[in-house]
Amino acid sequence: MPSGNTQYAALPYRRRPGGLEVLLITSRDSGRWIIPKGWPISGLSPGQTAAREALEEAGITGQIGSECIGAYRYDKRLADDTSQNCVVEVFALEVADLLDSWPEQHQRRREWLGLEEASERIAESELRALIKAWGARLISAKPRR
Repeated sequence: MPSGNTQYAALPYRRRPGGLEVLLITSRDSGRWIIPKGWPISGLSPGQTAAREALEEAGITGQIGSECIGAYRYDKRLADDTSQNCVVEVFALEVADLLDSWPEQHQRRREWLGLEEASERIAESELRALIKAWGARLISAKPRR
């Protein structure tokens, strides 16, 4: 059950002839590679919150999964220079549209990467493992039609 330190994230992806690609963005403060995430939004489900964060932070829309695909922990740096340990519940987001203009476009970069390269760029080991395991499950699953 979510607590005061739970955030929700979208793992944006698309299917390509060469395999799956994941969209990573940079954080505003350190420029490290992350996935879109944020605090709960009143009136929205966890998945809807993750989709909203993806729109605001990465300029993407698509189909958000209804189930959490995994979770990871990280230490969020706060404005007063302290940190808070957060749990991030992740929802897969199959990207349908990449917008040319979005709220945080001047604060972040975004880049499509293959699963292996995306997981190598992520600093959080639990998120790296989650991306690899999720990708392997999706690749081995039968395609939806």
